[in-house]
Amino acid sequence: MTSIFAAIQKRFRPVHPIEPGVYHYQSPPYAEFPYRLHLRLEPGGEAILIIDASTILHLNQTAAEYAYHLVVETPLEKAVKQIGARYDISEERIRADFKNFKERIFTLIDLPDLDPVSFLEFERDAPLSGEISAPYRLDCALTYKLPPGTDQGAAPTKRVERELTTEEWRAILDKTWQAGIPHIVFTGGEPTLRPDLPDLIARGEANGQVTGLLTDGLRLADPGYLDTLLQTGLDHLMVVLNPEDDRCWQALDTILPQDIFTTVHLTLTPENADSFSATLERLAKMGTNAVSLSNRGPELDNMLAEMRELAADLGLQLVWDLPVPYSKRNPVALETQEEAGVDGAGKAWLYVEPDGDVLPAQGVNQVLGNLLRDDWVQIWRKTRA
Repeated sequence: MTSIFAAIQKRFRPVHPIEPGVYHYQSPPYAEFPYRLHLRLEPGGEAILIIDASTILHLNQTAAEYAYHLVVETPLEKAVKQIGARYDISEERIRADFKNFKERIFTLIDLPDLDPVSFLEFERDAPLSGEISAPYRLDCALTYKLPPGTDQGAAPTKRVERELTTEEWRAILDKTWQAGIPHIVFTGGEPTLRPDLPDLIARGEANGQVTGLLTDGLRLADPGYLDTLLQTGLDHLMVVLNPEDDRCWQALDTILPQDIFTTVHLTLTPENADSFSATLERLAKMGTNAVSLSNRGPELDNMLAEMRELAADLGLQLVWDLPVPYSKRNPVALETQEEAGVDGAGKAWLYVEPDGDVLPAQGVNQVLGNLLRDDWVQIWRKTRA
């Protein structure tokens, strides 16, 4: 009787998570496929696995344990014994699951041009389903300056008295990496107006962070400049498209053939409503990976829903949770959509203004602190409050 009750208790008792922390693996120089892994284990047992500073997976507790043993190089049989002692799973099943997990990881390492956050069919916890030790993403507005000829009043330049220097932004990137933030998005204004943009992307890459850029794309029409950004380690792009500007299309002609996941943002307006479907079709034919859609005014809500359906029919992935750089056409992104079912502002992501002030999200003018001056733990506690 005692053994029966012990077996029942083992089957249903809670499994304590592995010790939280950040773990790292770098393949040796002689490896056939060099790669690196960063694993952030949360207090509740869930984890974020970063592959080659370009891919982020959100893992549930069981998958997190496989990732942990992969990263710390636990010998297979020892890992099987440890997992088997913690879960009521046969050793044969553990070996099969571990093999499947490793195969999927190496598939991600080998496949180019993927969505940097979620893809393939990993079993994952629902986003934001539990407490996390730090946000998944930091949106960094490097500048509120806009290109010449643009309405300079479209960006909230009066909110900041100065822009951080290169060294100050480097310090912020290092500080947030130490806090466990794996994903940095550079936005603005127009971030390509900052001459140190390649240097900051490279710093994020050196840390192990996934880096993205949100831009009007015009500067990227220069193949040399685009190549500079790609060589520094840039992982994904969002281009805010003005369909009436031929320069934007020329920039996309330069960008889309490159090995980088690219999202195109479009704002539905009364002026472009008649041609909007044709624009989506053109983007699909050009090989765009994904689109981000917003509208100017509630009278266009129904049509926006139709355009989302069209995008899906065209095979265009819908990205809904990235901000849009301040500009004449797109003053503030729709941070969340009701159908997405998740509000990540102040939890999954935070927004940093050009002077280092931290907001819950773009356009949410509640200052939580300043990343240059204030302790990170204090800032994060304010978000939880």
